Amino acid sequence: MAEFLMKPKIDFAFKEIMMDEKARIGFLSAVLKLDPTKIKEARILNTYLQRVHEDDKQGILDVRVLMENMEIDIEIQLSELKVWADRALFYLAKMYAEQIKPGQTYNVFKKCVSISILNFTLFPEETEFYSCFHIKEDTHQFLYTDKMEFHLIELPKLPQELKDEKDDVLLWAKFINSERKEDFEMLATKNTYIQSAYNTLRVISQDEEKRMEYEAREKALRDYNQGMLEARETGGYEKAIQIAKNMLAIGLPADTIAQVTGLSIAQIESLR
Repeated sequence: MAEFLMKPKIDFAFKEIMMDEKARIGFLSAVLKLDPTKIKEARILNTYLQRVHEDDKQGILDVRVLMENMEIDIEIQLSELKVWADRALFYLAKMYAEQIKPGQTYNVFKKCVSISILNFTLFPEETEFYSCFHIKEDTHQFLYTDKMEFHLIELPKLPQELKDEKDDVLLWAKFINSERKEDFEMLATKNTYIQSAYNTLRVISQDEEKRMEYEAREKALRDYNQGMLEARETGGYEKAIQIAKNMLAIGLPADTIAQVTGLSIAQIESLR
């Protein structure tokens, strides 16, 4: 019987992989273009957002990491969300603003970085799978500030062949998008940090409790995607209500749900 392996792009599996310090440092150093040996600390922070109301479901950021001079939010999104850029900006701005407390000065701010791994195409006019965005002056392209940075990996744009074996971002994106053992093993030979991630993947895939959590998360995502498909095909208020319930169940904020379903914030809040 073939060895069961979780799909790294299911956010539950990705979070578990990022709990491995070596894998976490390897992934961050690849995306942020840092020397992994110079990273002194990459500590996982609490990824549960503060509740606004007692009965609210907790919004969840996939992985939030604190480094010496920056905070990083890593998210995987498997379902198409056309407002993703606005959502990423909202959460990064929130993360930035929460750094300062009354009485403190502006020099407390660390750089805030968003890393989005998308299983859909956000910018169809662009062909590259990886993009990096900063706040720059329009004409001369100098930085307004380096305190906000957005990294985007669009998995559908990945090349079929591994053209550059020294491109660590490509290796990691291929690993996250892989589903076959032979692909995992090939990629693990190219990068010692991916080897650590693969070792972790094998361990968590054989953990019965983690496997149950993984399968529940995969089912929730599958149900959500099916609901979205049916809504596009048939429309209707009942479908929008069901989609809203599914999105609430996975912790998406009401404003995002409103943009996707067309329901009002009040209607969405009444479903909690």
